[in-house]
Amino acid sequence: MLTTSRIHDRLADERGVALIIALMAMMLLTALGAAVVMVSNTETHIAGNYRNSQEALYAADAAVERVVQDLLLVPRWNDILNGTSQSGFVDGAMTSAKALPGGGHVTLCCGTNTATGQLQSETDTLNQWGANNPQWKLFAWGPLGDMLPNNVIDSPMYVAVWVADDPADGTGGAIDGDPLADVNGTLTLHAEAIGPSGTRKVVEVTVARTSSTEIERGQIAQRGQEELNQRARKAAVQTPGKGLSNMRMNNSSGNLVVQ
Repeated sequence: MLTTSRIHDRLADERGVALIIALMAMMLLTALGAAVVMVSNTETHIAGNYRNSQEALYAADAAVERVVQDLLLVPRWNDILNGTSQSGFVDGAMTSAKALPGGGHVTLCCGTNTATGQLQSETDTLNQWGANNPQWKLFAWGPLGDMLPNNVIDSPMYVAVWVADDPADGTGGAIDGDPLADVNGTLTLHAEAIGPSGTRKVVEVTVARTSSTEIERGQIAQRGQEELNQRARKAAVQTPGKGLSNMRMNNSSGNLVVQ
């Protein structure tokens, strides 16, 4: 049986304390190191996601600019709305699955589970325009890197642009028996850019023929964003029409609202 003196001697013995302190310090430093690594990885992902987000936004805007050039070559915009005219920027058949430069595949047209079907479903669900609800037609699609020759653009973004009639022209002036035909020389463009890590940006913009034989680009908005940038772009067109009516884009839904 240990005496009180021997117990006191053992408690006063400091042998092995340095090892315990060293182990505790090592555990603390390991935890701090792991936290620093996690923060660094998180910051890296945040920076990468922000870069992809901005690149996708610019890619969608570039797709709109590319399509505007094609619109200059189409005398009858109703040929676009009925699907008989397409952009020169296409990546094979619209119904085939497209390989995304950033990985994965997407089917753009034309069933329920395609990008076109989902876009139409979202528009029909809102049903802001009744019988004159936009009917989207896939007009241009392809990797952003193919927009210019010789691989000038180094980007993993895949872009697609849909075209629909401007809902603000109403259904009263049907052309060829089609109430959704263009009667006021104004179209709505819906551009999407898809990139790595699920990056997706959407830009919608109205374009119109003007009385001065120019095409005018109206207001532009990011769907789901709190941004609204007013921009205008003009270039010569083949057939003059009416001027762009006064409209704004709804930031929450991306749909047109007539003022």
